Amino acid sequence: MPQHIPPPANHILSFAQSLRGGGVERAMLRMAAGWLDVGRRVTLVLGSREGPLAGELPPGLDIVALHDARYRAMIAAAGDVRAMAPDILFCPGNHYTGVAAAIRLRLGGSSPPIVGKISNALVRPELGRAAAWGYRRWLRLHPRFLDQVVAMTPAMAAEAVAEMKITPDRVSVIANPAARLVPGAVLPPLPPGRYIAGVGRLEPQKRWDRVIAALPHLADKAVSLLILGEGSLRGALEAQVAALGLENRVFLPGHAADPLPVLERATVAVLASDFEGVPGVLREALSVGTPVVSTDSSVAVREIVHLPALGTVVARDDAGALVAALDGWLTPGRTRPAPQIASGDPVRDYLALFDRLAAQRIR
Repeated sequence: MPQHIPPPANHILSFAQSLRGGGVERAMLRMAAGWLDVGRRVTLVLGSREGPLAGELPPGLDIVALHDARYRAMIAAAGDVRAMAPDILFCPGNHYTGVAAAIRLRLGGSSPPIVGKISNALVRPELGRAAAWGYRRWLRLHPRFLDQVVAMTPAMAAEAVAEMKITPDRVSVIANPAARLVPGAVLPPLPPGRYIAGVGRLEPQKRWDRVIAALPHLADKAVSLLILGEGSLRGALEAQVAALGLENRVFLPGHAADPLPVLERATVAVLASDFEGVPGVLREALSVGTPVVSTDSSVAVREIVHLPALGTVVARDDAGALVAALDGWLTPGRTRPAPQIASGDPVRDYLALFDRLAAQRIR
């Protein structure tokens, strides 16, 4: 009987600070579930188990709990990677590349190959001059500790080459796994009548204040706004809603285990961020046939909203354009786009990349 030979990247290690509901962590758990389904071993170094994504931890996932969600705890845990003996290390987003750098620095030539996914914009026009300079300098250090960079669209790949000064052969294009309906997920209370849907953390990057400010200027004075997400700006956003007298039109129910049904029932989905990587909510909305209005928060936005029939892209700080775009999609009888079905197999594309890098290291 032939002996089973495990694939080169049989053991994959990744990390997350918490399970509070960020898109980076949710996408990572989807990928981990896919890798586990095909027989790979996956270990997650986790700062805190607290958060709504705890219910999405896939069966069979090995968890190394730090009981400390601070970033420096993640850096400190980098020294334990040698004992875990992974074949590949997956950095799930820009936010975690400092951990990847610490691992490379500590392990040197004995480090497993490190693959870093780009989850946020590499060009940040909202930053001041000094901060933007520091960010560019940090990005240009990434080729020293990342063996391969994964961008989710071709435009993001081109941005990585330009901003990180990394060679094109070290950049792969792999999308996130498509969102799927979550069996048994509880639907949050929906507003009466038509509503605009937003999905994302209540944090400064997302600029939900722009959407709330636009609501009184819309032609339809009955349409509501429903934002799924949680974060540090809840109090400030609730105060803005109260100041504008919109308590009966703006709803902030918190995190939802499955946003797809909410997006499907919405008249239009909105994203008003200052910056993004490849915003998954746009793809999720379009996958269920809901048009989108988005700021030009990333080079990937126009790749996703590539036809006028899918939605409208507006400048970040053009409040009038945001109102006009929403009004356009709220026009009664406006044709909704056909559901956009994702192609490809991101789970296996990642594994092919991991196996190639791990095999090169073995040789």
